[in-house]
Amino acid sequence: MSRLLVVMGSGETAPTMVKPHRAVFSRVTGPAALLDTPYGFQSNADDISARAVRYFAQSVGQSVSVVPWRRPPADLVARERALAALRDAGWVFAGPGSPTYTLRQWHDTAIPELLADKLTRAGVLLFASAAALTLGTHTVPVYEIYKAGIEPHWAPGLNLLEAALGFPAVLIPHYDNAEGGNHDTRYCYLGEGRLTALEAELPAGRLIIGVDEHTAVVFDLDAKTASVSGNGSLTLRRAGVSAVFPAGSVLSFADLAAGPGSGTLAPLPAPAEAAAAPPQPSLRAAADEFDARFAESLAARDVDTCVAVMLELEQAIVDWSGDTETSDGADYPRSVLRGMVVRLGELARRGATDPAETVGPFVAALVDLRAQARANRDYATSDTVRDRLSAAGVELRDTPEGTTWSLV
Repeated sequence: MSRLLVVMGSGETAPTMVKPHRAVFSRVTGPAALLDTPYGFQSNADDISARAVRYFAQSVGQSVSVVPWRRPPADLVARERALAALRDAGWVFAGPGSPTYTLRQWHDTAIPELLADKLTRAGVLLFASAAALTLGTHTVPVYEIYKAGIEPHWAPGLNLLEAALGFPAVLIPHYDNAEGGNHDTRYCYLGEGRLTALEAELPAGRLIIGVDEHTAVVFDLDAKTASVSGNGSLTLRRAGVSAVFPAGSVLSFADLAAGPGSGTLAPLPAPAEAAAAPPQPSLRAAADEFDARFAESLAARDVDTCVAVMLELEQAIVDWSGDTETSDGADYPRSVLRGMVVRLGELARRGATDPAETVGPFVAALVDLRAQARANRDYATSDTVRDRLSAAGVELRDTPEGTTWSLV
């Protein structure tokens, strides 16, 4: 079995990451375990676990078991049962939540050693979002800094990256985050100013590895390569200088260690301010796209496409149901879907076919009859035809080229 360290910047249970997950699982032998520690402090922890398990079963086609460790189990049997499950697993996953909470619950336990052993012997370690922040020598306390306003600082990390890659580094997911809109939330909500200040506190030459949202980086410890897939890029940053590698890039560990200042990697200057980033995939954005397609099809009275769009939106709601990081849930897309049903019903009541097409042959026959009456100077019949058509909502216009009509 392969020895892989997989990092996902975000979207680890979103439709965007199904393909990378399947590629990783094709190299896995043994049970799959989900560690619930990162979000163990949240009141909806059970729901997050259930959604993740359902996602892997329905979207990825893999059975995943939850290993409970929201806090170190007080019961000795429960503790050893959890550690045994991790020890036997061929694939171990940890994702959203708080990195510092995670580190506190794993401190002075056997979990860090088990995770390191997974990479030393054989196995796959997949850390995403908050859990990915724990992998380096230093960890960003993102909740404390971004939510609570505590001064930016580093917390000690697990330092699994050095054990895996052979050199020390810091890992930052959500690297291209743009949720802030008019303020800089790149670099896992730090922004350029905070990251620059924190980078100055790192040991000289320390590499920062940034992974964009909805992006996966597979570190193959046997082949000593890093492969980028998904929607975004991998960024290597050292002393404010960055080199960016889009999806499809494959780097050697030697390239990683050399960093952006080497001759093999083309450096890019660190941006002075947040660039306009494309919106990240989300169920809400997908619903808006489907709604626009539906409106266009409805205006064209294209019933078949309207129905197809509604079915696609319903499937998207199912596909995104396992996303543990979504903030808007399914309420909004369901309201969009219900609106589509109402609008399609109104079209059905009026009739999807253009009324002009339906009445066209009858109007044309009456227009011909009126033309014959006028040719025979039977103006009474001609006026009667015009009046009856006008009463029925058909307006006639006599032109040098002939008579035209329209519905009013």
